[in-house]
Amino acid sequence: MAKERLDKLLSSQGLGSRKEVTRLIRTGQVVVDGNVEKRPESKWDGEKAEILVQGNLLSVQKFCYLMMNKPKGVVSASRDPRCKTVVDLVPDKWRRPGLFPAGRLDKDTEGLLIITNDGDFAHRMLSPKKHVFKRYEAVISGTVGVPEIQRFQAGIVLSDGTKCLPAQLQVMERGETERVQVEICEGKFHQIKRMFHTISCDVLQLKRLSIGALELDRALEPGMCREISEEERNLVFLRAFSTK
Repeated sequence: MAKERLDKLLSSQGLGSRKEVTRLIRTGQVVVDGNVEKRPESKWDGEKAEILVQGNLLSVQKFCYLMMNKPKGVVSASRDPRCKTVVDLVPDKWRRPGLFPAGRLDKDTEGLLIITNDGDFAHRMLSPKKHVFKRYEAVISGTVGVPEIQRFQAGIVLSDGTKCLPAQLQVMERGETERVQVEICEGKFHQIKRMFHTISCDVLQLKRLSIGALELDRALEPGMCREISEEERNLVFLRAFSTK
């Protein structure tokens, strides 16, 4: 890890704004390699230096990976002047510059969302070429039968002529409304709602259950999040379906 300013390094670990961590440094509350360091501009390698902040050893992590159970009514964005965003819901201990949702869920959609500051990870996860599927559960109006399932498998053509990649559709429960699960490996604007619209169905509720083999932690209440381990991150790329 390259050396960087101490105030920037501490701020990147969710310890506060640059102004707040500068105050910690200047008041002697930061010790680096056994010595009190009062210069915010001093440069250190966070992975090699031993840094104590208010007596607590700091374990520097370059990247942060969070699993959130996104609630309805919240925007999948880093910031929005009019609405609360998913990043606004992240607890202070995980807050750091550069956090963003890897992919998006519509404002009225809930479920699994990954929040990170690792752009390469997000790109690999979202690239249609990787064929990483995302599994959703939907409550829909209308009826799904074999012809509709086959249309999804062949690749739905949206009303504007856009051809979607093959998707998997399964009916879970029939009734006045139907509960279905659908798997896609891309993320076009309002894609699932638009796909169902082409078969004369409206999506009444939508929730993302999994990305690849990584499933939403059922212990997470809407709006809650937790860190994702390296093993869990690898699960994202373990399952994909063929689009050939």
